[in-house]
Amino acid sequence: MASKKVITVFGATGAQGGSVARAILESKKFAVRAVTRDVTRPNALELQRLGAEVVKGDLNDKASVDSALKGAYGAFLVTNFWDALNKDKEVFQGKLVADTAKHLGLKHVVYSGLENVKRLTDGKLQVPHFDSKGEVEEYFWSIGIPMTSVRVAAYFENFLTAWRPVKASDGDYYTLAVPMGDVPMDGISVADIGAAVSNIFNSPEEFLGKAVGLSAEALTVQQYADVLSKVLGKKVRDAKITPEVFEKLGFPAAKEIADMCRFYQMKPDRDVKLTHRLNPKVKSFSQFISENQGAFKGM
Repeated sequence: MASKKVITVFGATGAQGGSVARAILESKKFAVRAVTRDVTRPNALELQRLGAEVVKGDLNDKASVDSALKGAYGAFLVTNFWDALNKDKEVFQGKLVADTAKHLGLKHVVYSGLENVKRLTDGKLQVPHFDSKGEVEEYFWSIGIPMTSVRVAAYFENFLTAWRPVKASDGDYYTLAVPMGDVPMDGISVADIGAAVSNIFNSPEEFLGKAVGLSAEALTVQQYADVLSKVLGKKVRDAKITPEVFEKLGFPAAKEIADMCRFYQMKPDRDVKLTHRLNPKVKSFSQFISENQGAFKGM
């Protein structure tokens, strides 16, 4: 039997990269080279157990990226803006992978991108963790790399952390403070991204050169609140906070999240139907919350 073509997965011990690595291993069409900064992490050892080749790698280091991509057919790249809160660093990492992929002649790169909001809105909105990925996306295409960009909707996981319902000071109910007005917001569980990406690698003729918006479903904040109420048995309401009020909340990324929601209100292209075709088992928000009820203990 001919040996399988190799797909290099960067960030393989993170949530998104891990989901992709596991899904590709499961589909058995490609071999996986999982790149991580620490090969001794439990997630890395688990990938090794599942059949991945696990290698140490650093996205800031040219020689390291070179050796991670050598001999590979394709690659999945996800970068983490929040790791260093540094847009320039994220752009540097993306361009380094792009230049190396070009030099080594990779046949298919799937990049976890997003829109360049600053450019699309003539500087009116700035969402650094989108803009850096948008810049990298543009660079990949400008140098002619066979690439698919997957633009992932807001993570359902955010509702377990930053967007967790907060107890109202004036009564026995909770509020969701996401400044979306009445515009539906697309969402997906990070765990469901892998199968969609794996199927994109399986169909290069359909997806090369395209940007694919991944979303399980689009709900209004009140609809998200209704699901939380139903599953958790607590009263949850939309706080009806505006972006103007949200950006003055004073935590570090408040302005960025407000601008992100302003951009979401412009309805960027996320394709629910295509996402369900790429991953027929993609979870709804209701299923996701049911499976993660434990995260709301003590509410």
